[in-house]
Amino acid sequence: MSTVLSAVAWPYANGPRHIGHVAGFGVPSDVFSRYMRMAGHDVLMVSGTDEHGTPILVEADKEGISARELADRNNRLIVEDLVALGLSYDLFTRTTTRNHYQVVQDMFVAVRDNGYMIEQTTSGAISPSTGRTLPDRYIEGTCPICGAGGARGDQCDNCGNQLDPTDLIDPVSRINGETPEFIETSHWFLDLPALAAELGRWLDEREATGLWRPNVIRFSQNILEDIKPRAMTRDIDWGIPVPGWEDQPNKRLYVWFDAVIGYLSASIEWARRSGDPEAWRRWWNDPETLAYYFMGKDNIVFHSQIWPAEMIAQNGEGDKGGEPGRFGELTLPTEVVSSEFLTMEGKKFSSSKGIVIYVRDVLERYQPDALRYFISAAGPENHDADFTWVDFVSRTNNELVAGWGNLVNRTAAMIAKNVGEIPAAGELEDVDTALLDQIRTGFTTVGKLIESHRQRAAIAEIMRLVAEANAYVSRTEPFKMKAEEQRPRLLTVLHVLAQAVTDLNTMLAPFLPHSANAVEKALGGDREIAPMPRIDEVEDLDGGPGYPIITGDYTAVPAWEHRPVTVGQTVVKPTPIFVKLDPAVAEQELERLEAEAADEA
Repeated sequence: MSTVLSAVAWPYANGPRHIGHVAGFGVPSDVFSRYMRMAGHDVLMVSGTDEHGTPILVEADKEGISARELADRNNRLIVEDLVALGLSYDLFTRTTTRNHYQVVQDMFVAVRDNGYMIEQTTSGAISPSTGRTLPDRYIEGTCPICGAGGARGDQCDNCGNQLDPTDLIDPVSRINGETPEFIETSHWFLDLPALAAELGRWLDEREATGLWRPNVIRFSQNILEDIKPRAMTRDIDWGIPVPGWEDQPNKRLYVWFDAVIGYLSASIEWARRSGDPEAWRRWWNDPETLAYYFMGKDNIVFHSQIWPAEMIAQNGEGDKGGEPGRFGELTLPTEVVSSEFLTMEGKKFSSSKGIVIYVRDVLERYQPDALRYFISAAGPENHDADFTWVDFVSRTNNELVAGWGNLVNRTAAMIAKNVGEIPAAGELEDVDTALLDQIRTGFTTVGKLIESHRQRAAIAEIMRLVAEANAYVSRTEPFKMKAEEQRPRLLTVLHVLAQAVTDLNTMLAPFLPHSANAVEKALGGDREIAPMPRIDEVEDLDGGPGYPIITGDYTAVPAWEHRPVTVGQTVVKPTPIFVKLDPAVAEQELERLEAEAADEA
């Protein structure tokens, strides 16, 4: 058994999340975490809402509420959506806890004291009309590197390079379109050049494993070529105060520095809530720990450069040396698991243009496992993918309903009608053993695919085995075995089908946890084979306002292996596991999408 850290990207709390977000960070991390628990590993899955930064302030100003009020509202929306989707976090928290503030400030002090924070005077942007500071994300212009329009003052989404507002060609304010003025201001910069050699050595080591997706490792190594110090404080009044600059309330630690530390602070919060405040060290100070970070490709730079650099600096392992801070020697990522982008009906998601479908809207109208299945089978794992309503309906009806759902329902229905309980098997024939052997082999094949983050191939292999089981029904024709002398054979075939469904359900549990529990009950079981997350209302550990967290007890999962059925277990007439969708759904959803886009326009 290994300790496995499943570090899941922190959804930004400026609004509800759409399905493109959960396709990148949510479902892939949950499938992996659920599988690794079943495979016997000690998993810690952590995340939370990212609640600092300028977009929160701007949106709050628009609505006439405080930044905290906006963050509170969206935090709860996101928590509710992720629980409804079945994401099995050990702790999903937020970056506005006092625990997080303290961990971030302690990390800053350790990095600074080791010499990897340097104070520099730089240009800061202000609005000529209001005199208000314009943080870099709210300055927009042409990228000086790739020439793309719409590049922000901190990063170009087109080429992925980090930028400064002064780098942009023809910069303008995203708030009111005016040209910003630049003034001198002092900030703390993370000395990335002094950490570049160690970053490069770590990335070369990761490349040598052959495990990272090629686009991720290439991009991560390429950004080392033009590495330079990056500002880690900002002129803003919403964020974590800067240690040593308490007399300057309008200077705060930037969200770049703050949010990625959330993986560590969430682990510490989880440990404190578990009753063993030092338990987090098993996942952070043990070099044998496997640490996987899940996100969309627009977040690669933060997880393959900024966060590893912060850990290296805290550990005192850069060019300037140093001593580990209070967190000890932190373990760097084993793998940065980055997904590509999900588009919608051929267009990039855009809330402002109405090209969006929020997680909550999908889950209000459709089963959560239908969405999880689509993301797992057709999501943006290693190349951009497109969500279309026609494809969603087709996959739900032709694969979930007609394939897996049909196998479960007719197996349970035939057992209920002919026996009423799972029968014992008689002598197995070649056709029986061939099916059972194939499915048992699937545990190894599918497990290896999930471990290597090839979830599309993994679920495709399971559905191939589902098709084999359906073909077995067609070959053996148990529904025609009505004569008394055929009954021994009928009972054997029904036993084989019950075993096939049970093993296939075990394999599908990480992907389809809601229906996995329903399938278990359909065959007479009384256990929850895919434990579900829950929302707990908690008090801040250090006296701040209370908030909701996602947590759960996932210790009762079945092992990732063949599990013999229980002969004599009562089986009653089943109800369908999955809901078949009317083909008109696709047209209705497209009309809704067009109407929303028109409203936004």
